[in-house]
Amino acid sequence: MTEQQQKIKKGPMITVMLIGAFFALLNETLLATALPKIMNDFGITENKVQWLTTAFLLTNGVMIPISAFLIERFSTRKIFLTAISIFTLGTFVASISHTFPLLLTARVIQAMGSGVMLPLMMTVVLTIFPADKRGAAMGTAGLVIAFAPAIGPTLSGWLLAHFSWRSLFYVVLPIAVLALVIAYFYVQNVTKLTYPKIDVLSILLSSFGFGGLLFGFSSAGEDGWTDQTVLTSIIGGAVIIGLFIWRQLKMKTPMLEFRVFKFSRFTIALIITMVVMMSMIGAETMLPLYMQNTRGFSPLESGLMLLPGAIVMGIMSPIVGSLFDKIGARKLAVTGLTIVGVTTLVFTNLSMETSFVFLATIYAIRMFGLSMAMMPVMTSGLNQLPQEWNAHGSAMANTMQQVSASIGTAILMTVMTTSAKNYEPNMESLQGLTQAEAQQQIAEQASINGYNIAFIVATALSFGGMLLSFFLENKAAKEKQDQQAATSASAQTVN
Repeated sequence: MTEQQQKIKKGPMITVMLIGAFFALLNETLLATALPKIMNDFGITENKVQWLTTAFLLTNGVMIPISAFLIERFSTRKIFLTAISIFTLGTFVASISHTFPLLLTARVIQAMGSGVMLPLMMTVVLTIFPADKRGAAMGTAGLVIAFAPAIGPTLSGWLLAHFSWRSLFYVVLPIAVLALVIAYFYVQNVTKLTYPKIDVLSILLSSFGFGGLLFGFSSAGEDGWTDQTVLTSIIGGAVIIGLFIWRQLKMKTPMLEFRVFKFSRFTIALIITMVVMMSMIGAETMLPLYMQNTRGFSPLESGLMLLPGAIVMGIMSPIVGSLFDKIGARKLAVTGLTIVGVTTLVFTNLSMETSFVFLATIYAIRMFGLSMAMMPVMTSGLNQLPQEWNAHGSAMANTMQQVSASIGTAILMTVMTTSAKNYEPNMESLQGLTQAEAQQQIAEQASINGYNIAFIVATALSFGGMLLSFFLENKAAKEKQDQQAATSASAQTVN
């Protein structure tokens, strides 16, 4: 570590970047419960209003791969101040939007800023902390990644019970402005600039490739895998990403460095993280649907059910980070993913009598397990990369998390709807009921069967991730040695 990096006020700098990343991620789910009110206000359809979420996620997904290029071309301070300024502008425009196109534009502007903040924060952590001290810092980052999206539906549910949907942006705006002011004084330049040339073709291929893939998988959960738009988006996105990867491997200074996959532990860690994300986001999507559509709970109640789990993960993330610095990733990940697998298995037995307290308790225990796996696994993988590839590792990790979350949600939603459609009711249990009562019971049983089968798939994913975690390094000190070896390997590759 250089003398300049040692003088950095790490606490204030990381805090303000965490605040920025927190509200960037919060906005991914903040509008979820507000969509019906926005539909009524603007007189638009459900498919149209869903674009407020889809456009945000797509723009976010497009910006993240580009972040590695931006981090190497512009200073830390300039990127963060610009990103949070753009996010603040988008939030302000959203708060005064009186037409749907203006609100949709505001969401895209928000995502242009937020898509850069999380990879930048992770890169800064990897830069200013040595390998054997990163666990606690990345654990705190894990608090943001877990807590922000989970608290979104709860916060918006409470605000919507008392105020209009614009209040969601009124709450975020002053805090975003405050973060911008604090960032001006505390964010310092820490990343190394290599000034790569702008490759317009790479930017276009990345944008259309990852954008198409995310849009296709996001739409598949609702429209089905055979929908022409879904198939075109997924196949087209995959082909364009293939061209993007081919171009990056041929370039002397690529926009996104795919040679990070030469490091085995990084690759394994990324696969585990993707599997965990598929299971986690899928459950966070399905449980509220089960509660609201099948059981008749309110959006606020379904949001409150997720809240204890978010709080547990928020509390545990920094603690787990400190443990990672002492014992490494393997023990934490194996234990955590075993807990995730067992609690997900419990959700395969949902019924019309499953209580709110039971759901909240099992979900909280599940999030406790996830807190032991998420950031330790990813930090272990990133620790293997040489310092000069930190930005590329962070961008790759965040991109793959976005893609896997979309894929996981699409797969689990498809399994759920298909299982519900193919459900064959037990006719004996319907004897003595009127036709209307029988139809209602069949619909309820079919729906619950769909959720239970989908959670069986999620359980398999969780245990699959647990088995892979045995291949992680167990000692943080060994990881530091690996990183030094990786730096030497990287130098040889460049030469």
